[in-house]
Parts: sequence; C-alpha cells; structure tokens
Amino acid sequence: MRARRVFHAVDSHTEGMPTRVVVGGMGAVPGETMRQRRDTFVATQDHLRRLLMYEPRGHAAMSGAILQSPTRADADVGVLFIEVSGCLPMCGHGTIGVATVLVETGTVAVTEPVTTVRLDTPAGLVVAEVAVRDGAATGVTFRNVPSYTVGLDRRVEVPGVGEVGYDLAYGGNFFAVVRAEDLGVSLDRVQDSGAPLDRAQDLGVSLDRAQDLRAPLDRVAAEELLRRGLALMAAVNAADEPVHPEQPTVRGCRHVQVLAPGSDARHTRNATVIHPGWLDRSPCGTGTSARMAQLHARGELDLHTDIINESLTGTRFVGRLVERTEVAGIPAVVPTVTGRAWVTGTGQYLLDDDDPFPEGFLL
Repeated sequence: MRARRVFHAVDSHTEGMPTRVVVGGMGAVPGETMRQRRDTFVATQDHLRRLLMYEPRGHAAMSGAILQSPTRADADVGVLFIEVSGCLPMCGHGTIGVATVLVETGTVAVTEPVTTVRLDTPAGLVVAEVAVRDGAATGVTFRNVPSYTVGLDRRVEVPGVGEVGYDLAYGGNFFAVVRAEDLGVSLDRVQDSGAPLDRAQDLGVSLDRAQDLRAPLDRVAAEELLRRGLALMAAVNAADEPVHPEQPTVRGCRHVQVLAPGSDARHTRNATVIHPGWLDRSPCGTGTSARMAQLHARGELDLHTDIINESLTGTRFVGRLVERTEVAGIPAVVPTVTGRAWVTGTGQYLLDDDDPFPEGFLL
C-alpha cells in the first residue's frame, strides 16, 4: 500500500458516541504544557484533525483523541481531544473512551478491581478510575476540572425564534443550557424507559444498558432542533462570548444543552447540539458537569448527590459533585462523571499523495 502518512488508532464508543484514539503516527506536538500543545496543534496541524475526523475516514459526528507524552510528572498520558468541531480543551466521553482503551490495550499498568489513569489535558489534570474485571473495563468514573456557572436567567434574541432564556455554564467546555419549550422544540419522542441505574460507586458495578432504548427524533424534528440550537449558539457568542478567566484561548459557546420536559436535579434528559451542526449521541460528559454546576448555582443540587443525565439514545451518565472550589475567584464545583466505553475496532488510516481529499470533507 502506498501512503505518505499512516496513523494507528483504536476506535471505541462511549455510551454511543465514538472516540477514535490515535495511538501512533502523529508524532510529538511541541509545547511545554498540554494547553500550549493544543494551541500549536490548532495553529499548525489542524489539517490532521480534519483528515481523521471528516469524511471519508470519519463522519459528521466523529470524535477522537490524540495520545501524547505527559507534560507533568503526576500524569500517565497526555491527551489532545479532537472532533469535527475542533480541538477541545476537555471531552468527557472522550476521557472515558481513552481510559478504557489505555486499560484494554495494556498501555498502562492494569490492576483489578480498579485502575487509576491520570490524564494530562489542555483543561488540566483529569483522574479516571477504571473498574476492571477479567482485564476488561466495565465502567469509568473521572474527576473533571472545576466547573462553574457564567450566568443564570440570561436572555438573548435568536433570529427566527424570538427571545430565549438560557443559563451559561462551563464544564470543560462552555454550554448554553435551555429548556426545550423555551427554544420552541419538542423532545416528546424521548420518553422515560424507567430502567434503574445504580452509581458505580465502588467501581465494581457494570453500567448495564436499558432494555428499551428510546426511539430517536425523526429527521425533521432533529433538523429543527439543530437549526434552533445553532442559532442560539451564534446569538450567545455575538451578545457576550464566554472566555475562561484563566485560559483565554478557551472561549466561545460551541455546545447547547436542550433539556427535555421534566428534567430536574435527579434525572435530566437532554439533546446536546454541537458546532458546526450535530447531536451528541452520548449524554455528554462536559455537559453533565456544566449541568451540575448550573443546578448547584440554583441551589437545586448539593454535594455528594447523584444525578442521572440521559441522552437522546437512552444512554446514561451518572454525575456527582464532590467539592466546592474557585476559578479565578468565581465559585466553582468539582464534578465526577461515571459511564462506560466499548472498544469497537482498530485501524490504520492512510494518506496517499494522490488523495483528492487530504483534509477530508464535511457535507
């Protein structure tokens, strides 16, 4: 086979959302910290993200991670999170996917029943506790970066929709959190399965799938949800683009979390719209963290209390706030998120000199 570049990857999915973990072929990205490496990658190597995430090697909802050596002594592996929308500072479902791949490929020393994996990410150190049984990862709980609320009860004029109320929160990425009825969309086809889910509190409990996963939205409803979610996203950024107070390159709202009717601090159901125009298949890990920060700021969710966050596909994460802290003087909380990933395959992705799509394409 003729190829100018060859990339080695282990593919997985976390509660329905893909994570292509690039384990070889990328080379070292320059930078003294993972933040610097992210900036360098975006400035000089973003074409490789597009090659691996866009069609024909990826698809419109593709997501992945690039493994690097860590830049700090207390981490096992450095990670750059990539997806169709860009190079993220943090990715929750990606963290669960990476930790699972590291354990099941034996890249890190594996101990049963729990293996601790420490990830050096652009957003900071993320510690994942992987439940292991017979060499297989059966669940992952990760301690996320400090999450906080930017503003509650904000309002913005959205073209084609009208004035919309929303909350803005950070959970590793910025999220506009909006009720479906306020955005003028319906998530009625998403009905509660009633399937119980225990928190993998001792990390020895497998997160089993609900038996009656809910039907997805039909195409017309999904397209309208995307259209309105992206319109709200653009309006939020135009009115007052959020910027992380300690990381000025982390800026902009690229996620809108649409809450289904009846969502509360015990059980939230959501559809997460992501730039440039797709729906998260998982409940969204950073979105779960942002949702918990928002609920805590509203006085609805205390520390050490579980919340189930459910996706359109019926898959679930379990979230919990474990600590109060601050981010540049802003009240914040430290969340944990529990979920599971499955390895789906391995692959070598090639780039030929004659390939008409050296950076892929996105329809």
